[in-house]
Amino acid sequence: MLLLRNRGLLSLQVTSLLSSSSSSSSQATPPFFLCFKNTLFHSTHQNPSPKPKPKPQTQHHVSASKTEKQAISDTARFAQTFLFVPPGVDPEEVTDDMVLPGSNIVLGPYAGHAQIKEVEFVKSSSRPKDCPKDDRPEFAILGRSNVGKSSLINALVRKKEVALTSKKPGKTQLINHFLVNKSWYIVDLPGYGFAKAPESARMDWSAFTKGYFLNRATLVAVLLLIDASVPPQKIDLDCANWLGRNNIPMTFVFTKCDKMKGGKGKRPDENIKNFQVMMGQNYGKHPPWIMTSSVTGLGRDELLLHMSQLRNYWDN
Repeated sequence: MLLLRNRGLLSLQVTSLLSSSSSSSSQATPPFFLCFKNTLFHSTHQNPSPKPKPKPQTQHHVSASKTEKQAISDTARFAQTFLFVPPGVDPEEVTDDMVLPGSNIVLGPYAGHAQIKEVEFVKSSSRPKDCPKDDRPEFAILGRSNVGKSSLINALVRKKEVALTSKKPGKTQLINHFLVNKSWYIVDLPGYGFAKAPESARMDWSAFTKGYFLNRATLVAVLLLIDASVPPQKIDLDCANWLGRNNIPMTFVFTKCDKMKGGKGKRPDENIKNFQVMMGQNYGKHPPWIMTSSVTGLGRDELLLHMSQLRNYWDN
């Protein structure tokens, strides 16, 4: 039930905004389930306009036309601010059925083959310059230790132990390349924030991981994993802000959306909302995000579709 509630709460229902220009009532509140819905309508509800004086019929038509244009502009502004609109999609034409469930990601014309037929481990590298030297596109998976990186990789490829999972956080200390369908890579990066590791080791991991981001020409995007079962963590926010400052493309992948820690605390959807609010303070346009669970399979197919459109656009 929790999983279904989360999916429903975070579903993006854009249709009401798109059709608002033809609505007869401007007082009805559109059924958005975005945490930013108050921001969206702030400008239109903060200072209500006084009742206009009667105007000639010709002026009425002009006024109606302007209102319609403004509504269309609001639609595009909403799409550009809160949704990830991929290349090839006109923000004016986004509809709710184009948005992947449990995400803010619009599916565009570059989305294509997303099935994973085969995957093979290629190599582990201790330095960025030792990584595979070919032109295949790659997605780096990054996150706090114990966020579920290995579990997500195994869920994506639907093979157990492709990326070994461990009950000891921080086990991955190398850059691990996995070749998918002989055409693109999944890259498993060391987790950050493992408190039991020596301070010097944590700094070394951070240094060579950042070197990978800044010098890897074939990097399509970083999948930054965020544990949705716990409140927002400063270390995740710091990592996201660093990636943003360095213009590294990223997608927030919220993991463990099917659980709560010890049955206590806030629900995953509340934690996701709080994280988005914090990120919204630093981003004019929100990066793509998606809800996942390696246990139930939530978000797996949608994430692969998102990766396919990024990959295909990168190839072109």
